Amino acid sequence: MLNRLQDVFRSFQRHDVKYVVIGGIASILHGVPRATFDLDILIEATPDNAKRLLDALIDAGVGTASLTSSDAVLANEITIFKDRVRVDVQTSTPGVAFSAAWSRRKTVTYQGQDFFILSKQDLIDSKRAAGRPVDMEDVRLLELTDVDHTE
Repeated sequence: MLNRLQDVFRSFQRHDVKYVVIGGIASILHGVPRATFDLDILIEATPDNAKRLLDALIDAGVGTASLTSSDAVLANEITIFKDRVRVDVQTSTPGVAFSAAWSRRKTVTYQGQDFFILSKQDLIDSKRAAGRPVDMEDVRLLELTDVDHTE
């Protein structure tokens, strides 16, 4: 999955998008053995950042980003871009505020490309607040070890 997302992360970096990876990919990177087929991100919900996000997605070849506006992204809790990759963009998520998550984010490098993910504790808090069975299983597995797989 990360191989298919390198162009997206590279474009986020070029466009200075403020985001953190949440959801399944963050869980995997913190050591949870599970599959996921999309990229979930939490963004700083400002007009400038939403515009940078859309520009970055278009530049990365996610053409469906051209079908919406930054105002529309900000008006919804979640916007799904389904193209060559699926990117779920959230302007808020249960259990964690963007500003706090941003200050505690982890930088992960994959094949020379940096990207940002939720800290392990923020991920646990978010998944616990979401409360779905898959999230609670992730919480159980995340809490089994004190090892931080992102370091």
